[in-house]
Amino acid sequence: MSFAENLASLPPAGHLAALELFEHGEPAGRIENRPGQAGSLRIYHAVAVNGRIDAEAARRALGLYGEHLADAEANPGRHPNIDRLLALIRRNSVLVIRPVPAADGA
Repeated sequence: MSFAENLASLPPAGHLAALELFEHGEPAGRIENRPGQAGSLRIYHAVAVNGRIDAEAARRALGLYGEHLADAEANPGRHPNIDRLLALIRRNSVLVIRPVPAADGA
């Protein structure tokens, strides 16, 4: 399925302003709920189990990126949220996800 079709199957994430990401207790990134990042926010939020994305969850996430995965693999740096998941799998590491609620509580 395509990225758009996969996103349509995920729960909405309007209640989130962002996701803060941590690896080994250190900041590892932030995904904002704004154009250009909102899809990744929904994917990361949907695959996280108990606030964590391990290698298995990262593989599920990559499958949701549809056509963007091949583009990311061919063009490292173009899709940093996909690059982060690929690196996580290579390192067999875990991301801890901290949701940041939207100010309006949507």
